[in-house]
Amino acid sequence: MTKISLATHPFLLGFDQLERLAERAAKGAEGYPPYNIEHVGANGFRITLAVAGFSEEDLSITLEERQLVIRGRQAEVDESRVFLHRGIASRAFQRSFVLADGVEVIAAGLENGLLNIDLRRSVPDSIVQTIPISRKERGSQ
Repeated sequence: MTKISLATHPFLLGFDQLERLAERAAKGAEGYPPYNIEHVGANGFRITLAVAGFSEEDLSITLEERQLVIRGRQAEVDESRVFLHRGIASRAFQRSFVLADGVEVIAAGLENGLLNIDLRRSVPDSIVQTIPISRKERGSQ
């Protein structure tokens, strides 16, 4: 039995990239750090990650081929410190979010151990486009 995917269905032209995006998003399904996604206003979103113990210098935010990638890596712990219990996670992480076309990163800020990333979706002025039909003259190619 043949599996029909978005890339091979005859009515869905050019959706092979969408299938690759879904595969990339599924790979980044680790649970650390925890996050929220909020709908803010008509065309806005906010991603909030709980990054307690991380400073601005420990975090990086990049946009790589429509994929928002947040990485965190803390400096090495001072060897002179002796922990009786260590329950605060300080491991490195990478969290990815695939952004749709037209979604752009507006700002990012770190406050009280929460990293907030604000996004906005651009809404095109018109979504209806008329395509002119050209007529071939007889005898011309």
